[in-house]
Amino acid sequence: MIQAISDRRSIRKFKPQSVPREMVENILKAGMLAPSSKNRQPWRFIVVREDARAEMLGVMEKGLDREETDPALPGSAEHLGAARYTLEIMKQAPVIIFIVNTLGEDIGRQLSLEERVYEICNAQSIGAAIENMTLTAVEQGLGSLWICDTFFAHRELCDWLAVKGELYAAMALGYADEAPSARPRKKMEDVVEWRE
Repeated sequence: MIQAISDRRSIRKFKPQSVPREMVENILKAGMLAPSSKNRQPWRFIVVREDARAEMLGVMEKGLDREETDPALPGSAEHLGAARYTLEIMKQAPVIIFIVNTLGEDIGRQLSLEERVYEICNAQSIGAAIENMTLTAVEQGLGSLWICDTFFAHRELCDWLAVKGELYAAMALGYADEAPSARPRKKMEDVVEWRE
């Protein structure tokens, strides 16, 4: 597993080759094996491929277009171009997996302290599931991209997905058509504090 962690990269160029369903199922099983706070397992995975992919991409594009004139994230307008680039990446990937927090609160709702703690715990659980999925993709010879730019088209995607809960992220999945170098990481002494 250490090798998969070391080899994992965010892939932004995919081959058009389809991914066998069994490989996608292995990735989903890995996500489902992740630890979760109080064993709530707050995740739901929606796999979009083949004909449904084109429809979903249209929904994402519609949301990005709406964001230009009626922004839900006005403070993030400078990142809208990057979200459009992410859409181009999604168009290449033969599989997109949406990750929904089934216990999530509406993104615009003010939360009590206790509700906020639950949201943080569920977010950690879902993050663990996604990390398991990215590492399993590497072990199977696939590439992936963990996507948060879906928040620019949040309204449209949530309506299209029509699930209970809150959309947290997406993952593009396929055979990598690039081999990017490792990106720089912070030094241990900059991020670790020892108290003994």
